[in-house]
Amino acid sequence: MCAMARPRKPLLSTDRIVETARTLVDAEGLPAVSTRRLAAELGVSGPSLYNHFRTKDEILEAVADSVSAQVDLSMFEDGREWRTALHDWAVSYRAALRDHPNIVPVLARGPGRRPAGLRLADAVYGAMVRAGWPPAQATSIGALMRYFVMGSALGSFAGGFVDDVSAYDPADYPHLGQAHLLAEQQEKIDERAFGTGLTALLDGLSQQFEQLP
Repeated sequence: MCAMARPRKPLLSTDRIVETARTLVDAEGLPAVSTRRLAAELGVSGPSLYNHFRTKDEILEAVADSVSAQVDLSMFEDGREWRTALHDWAVSYRAALRDHPNIVPVLARGPGRRPAGLRLADAVYGAMVRAGWPPAQATSIGALMRYFVMGSALGSFAGGFVDDVSAYDPADYPHLGQAHLLAEQQEKIDERAFGTGLTALLDGLSQQFEQLP
Protein backbone atom coordinates (compact mmCIF):
# COMPACT_ATOMS: atom_id res chain seq x y z
CA MET A 1 0.00 0.00 0.00
CA CYS A 2 1.10 3.54 -0.70
CA ALA A 3 1.63 5.72 2.33
CA MET A 4 -0.75 8.64 2.50
CA ALA A 5 0.95 11.93 1.80
CA ARG A 6 1.01 14.27 4.73
CA PRO A 7 -1.06 17.43 4.22
CA ARG A 8 1.25 20.29 3.45
CA LYS A 9 1.07 23.51 5.38
CA PRO A 10 0.70 26.58 3.21
CA LEU A 11 4.12 28.05 2.54
CA LEU A 12 4.95 31.04 4.69
CA SER A 13 5.10 34.17 2.58
CA THR A 14 5.22 37.90 3.03
CA ASP A 15 1.65 38.18 1.75
CA ARG A 16 0.39 35.58 4.26
CA ILE A 17 2.08 37.35 7.13
CA VAL A 18 0.67 40.74 6.13
CA GLU A 19 -2.82 39.37 5.58
CA THR A 20 -2.83 37.63 8.96
CA ALA A 21 -1.46 40.69 10.73
CA ARG A 22 -4.05 42.91 9.04
CA THR A 23 -6.84 40.59 10.19
CA LEU A 24 -5.51 40.79 13.75
CA VAL A 25 -5.26 44.58 13.66
CA ASP A 26 -8.78 44.87 12.25
CA ALA A 27 -10.24 42.58 14.90
CA GLU A 28 -8.25 43.49 18.00
CA GLY A 29 -6.17 46.60 17.34
CA LEU A 30 -2.45 47.28 17.10
CA PRO A 31 -1.52 45.79 20.51
CA ALA A 32 -2.70 42.37 19.32
CA VAL A 33 0.19 42.08 16.88
CA SER A 34 3.32 40.38 18.16
CA THR A 35 5.69 37.97 16.48
CA ARG A 36 4.64 35.25 18.92
CA ARG A 37 0.93 35.79 18.22
CA LEU A 38 1.48 35.94 14.47
CA ALA A 39 3.55 32.78 14.49
CA ALA A 40 0.79 30.98 16.39
CA GLU A 41 -1.88 32.21 13.97
CA LEU A 42 0.23 31.10 11.00
CA GLY A 43 1.19 27.76 12.53
CA VAL A 44 4.91 28.41 12.29
CA SER A 45 7.81 29.02 14.63
CA GLY A 46 8.51 32.59 15.66
CA PRO A 47 12.01 32.79 14.15
CA SER A 48 10.65 31.88 10.70
CA LEU A 49 8.97 35.31 10.54
CA TYR A 50 12.38 36.94 10.59
CA ASN A 51 13.10 35.54 7.16
CA HIS A 52 10.51 38.06 5.91
CA PHE A 53 10.45 40.89 8.47
CA ARG A 54 13.09 42.01 10.95
CA THR A 55 10.71 43.59 13.48
CA LYS A 56 7.08 43.92 14.44
CA ASP A 57 7.19 47.54 13.30
CA GLU A 58 8.16 46.40 9.80
CA ILE A 59 5.12 44.12 9.78
CA LEU A 60 2.83 46.97 10.81
CA GLU A 61 4.36 49.20 8.13
CA ALA A 62 3.58 46.49 5.57
CA VAL A 63 0.01 46.21 6.85
CA ALA A 64 -0.39 49.97 6.52
CA ASP A 65 0.94 49.85 2.97
CA SER A 66 -1.46 47.05 2.07
CA VAL A 67 -4.31 49.37 3.06
CA SER A 68 -2.87 52.23 1.00
CA ALA A 69 -2.77 49.84 -1.94
CA GLN A 70 -6.57 49.51 -1.72
CA VAL A 71 -7.06 53.19 -2.60
CA ASP A 72 -8.17 53.74 -6.20
CA LEU A 73 -5.80 55.98 -8.18
CA SER A 74 -7.33 55.52 -11.63
CA MET A 75 -9.04 58.91 -11.49
CA PHE A 76 -5.65 60.58 -11.86
CA GLU A 77 -4.94 58.69 -15.08
CA ASP A 78 -8.21 58.64 -17.01
CA GLY A 79 -8.58 62.33 -17.84
CA ARG A 80 -10.93 63.39 -15.05
CA GLU A 81 -10.86 67.11 -14.22
CA TRP A 82 -8.66 67.77 -11.17
CA ARG A 83 -11.53 68.65 -8.81
CA THR A 84 -13.51 65.55 -9.77
CA ALA A 85 -10.39 63.41 -9.45
CA LEU A 86 -9.64 64.75 -5.97
CA HIS A 87 -13.22 64.13 -4.89
CA ASP A 88 -13.30 60.57 -6.18
CA TRP A 89 -9.90 59.80 -4.72
CA ALA A 90 -10.86 61.18 -1.29
CA VAL A 91 -13.98 59.00 -1.25
CA SER A 92 -11.93 55.90 -2.12
CA TYR A 93 -9.23 56.82 0.40
CA ARG A 94 -11.74 57.25 3.20
CA ALA A 95 -13.45 53.96 2.32
CA ALA A 96 -10.15 52.10 2.67
CA LEU A 97 -9.44 53.70 6.03
CA ARG A 98 -13.00 53.14 7.22
CA ASP A 99 -12.60 49.43 6.51
CA HIS A 100 -9.34 49.31 8.50
CA PRO A 101 -9.58 52.05 11.16
CA ASN A 102 -7.15 50.47 13.62
CA ILE A 103 -4.19 50.91 11.26
CA VAL A 104 -4.84 54.65 10.79
CA PRO A 105 -2.35 55.68 13.53
CA VAL A 106 0.42 53.96 11.56
CA LEU A 107 -0.70 55.52 8.29
CA ALA A 108 -0.83 58.93 9.98
CA ARG A 109 2.95 58.89 10.37
CA GLY A 110 3.25 59.47 6.63
CA PRO A 111 4.33 57.21 3.77
CA GLY A 112 7.95 56.86 4.84
CA ARG A 113 9.41 54.23 2.49
CA ARG A 114 6.15 52.39 1.89
CA PRO A 115 5.73 51.82 -1.90
CA ALA A 116 1.92 52.09 -2.10
CA GLY A 117 1.92 55.16 0.13
CA LEU A 118 4.54 56.82 -2.04
CA ARG A 119 2.62 55.94 -5.23
CA LEU A 120 -0.44 57.56 -3.69
CA ALA A 121 1.45 60.76 -2.86
CA ASP A 122 3.06 60.79 -6.30
CA ALA A 123 -0.28 60.37 -8.07
CA VAL A 124 -1.96 63.24 -6.23
CA TYR A 125 0.98 65.63 -6.59
CA GLY A 126 1.54 64.77 -10.24
CA ALA A 127 -2.13 65.25 -11.13
CA MET A 128 -2.29 68.64 -9.45
CA VAL A 129 0.86 69.89 -11.20
CA ARG A 130 -0.42 68.65 -14.57
CA ALA A 131 -3.71 70.48 -13.91
CA GLY A 132 -1.84 73.75 -13.53
CA TRP A 133 -1.25 74.09 -9.79
CA PRO A 134 2.20 75.47 -8.86
CA PRO A 135 4.36 72.76 -7.22
CA ALA A 136 4.28 74.36 -3.77
CA GLN A 137 0.48 74.55 -3.80
CA ALA A 138 0.21 71.04 -5.20
CA THR A 139 2.21 69.85 -2.18
CA SER A 140 -0.11 71.77 0.15
CA ILE A 141 -3.17 70.23 -1.51
CA GLY A 142 -1.80 66.73 -0.96
CA ALA A 143 -1.16 67.53 2.69
CA LEU A 144 -4.56 69.16 3.14
CA MET A 145 -6.42 66.22 1.65
CA ARG A 146 -4.46 63.79 3.78
CA TYR A 147 -5.28 65.75 6.95
CA PHE A 148 -8.96 65.84 6.07
CA VAL A 149 -9.39 62.20 5.06
CA MET A 150 -7.18 60.84 7.83
CA GLY A 151 -8.96 62.93 10.43
CA SER A 152 -12.34 61.70 9.29
CA ALA A 153 -11.17 58.12 9.78
CA LEU A 154 -9.68 58.54 13.25
CA GLY A 155 -13.04 58.45 14.97
CA SER A 156 -16.76 58.92 14.61
CA PHE A 157 -18.22 62.30 15.56
CA ALA A 158 -21.73 60.94 16.07
CA GLY A 159 -20.46 57.82 17.82
CA GLY A 160 -18.78 59.98 20.43
CA PHE A 161 -22.09 60.92 22.04
CA VAL A 162 -23.75 58.54 24.52
CA ASP A 163 -27.37 57.55 23.97
CA ASP A 164 -28.37 58.52 27.53
CA VAL A 165 -30.59 61.60 27.59
CA SER A 166 -29.66 62.25 31.24
CA ALA A 167 -26.08 63.03 30.16
CA TYR A 168 -27.30 66.26 28.56
CA ASP A 169 -28.86 68.33 31.30
CA PRO A 170 -30.44 71.34 29.54
CA ALA A 171 -29.26 73.55 32.40
CA ASP A 172 -25.67 72.76 31.41
CA TYR A 173 -26.06 72.01 27.69
CA PRO A 174 -29.08 73.95 26.40
CA HIS A 175 -28.36 73.08 22.76
CA LEU A 176 -27.76 69.33 23.11
CA GLY A 177 -31.33 68.19 23.70
CA GLN A 178 -31.13 65.74 20.79
CA ALA A 179 -27.51 64.65 21.28
CA HIS A 180 -28.55 61.29 22.71
CA LEU A 181 -29.97 60.40 19.27
CA LEU A 182 -26.72 60.95 17.37
CA ALA A 183 -25.16 57.56 18.03
CA GLU A 184 -28.01 55.62 16.41
CA GLN A 185 -27.56 57.69 13.25
CA GLN A 186 -23.76 57.42 13.34
CA GLU A 187 -23.05 56.26 9.80
CA LYS A 188 -25.53 58.64 8.19
CA ILE A 189 -24.28 61.66 10.13
CA ASP A 190 -20.61 60.88 9.60
CA GLU A 191 -21.09 60.33 5.86
CA ARG A 192 -23.00 63.60 5.55
CA ALA A 193 -20.33 65.47 7.51
CA PHE A 194 -17.58 64.06 5.29
CA GLY A 195 -19.48 65.03 2.15
CA THR A 196 -20.16 68.53 3.44
CA GLY A 197 -16.54 69.06 4.40
CA LEU A 198 -15.20 67.66 1.13
CA THR A 199 -17.46 69.91 -0.94
CA ALA A 200 -16.48 72.97 1.08
CA LEU A 201 -12.81 72.12 0.76
CA LEU A 202 -13.02 71.62 -3.00
CA ASP A 203 -15.07 74.81 -3.42
CA GLY A 204 -12.30 76.73 -1.69
CA LEU A 205 -9.61 75.14 -3.83
CA SER A 206 -11.60 75.90 -6.98
CA GLN A 207 -11.73 79.57 -6.03
CA GLN A 208 -7.98 79.60 -5.49
CA PHE A 209 -7.40 77.86 -8.82
CA GLU A 210 -9.41 80.50 -10.65
CA GLN A 211 -7.20 83.20 -9.17
CA LEU A 212 -3.92 81.61 -10.27
CA PRO A 213 -1.87 83.85 -12.56
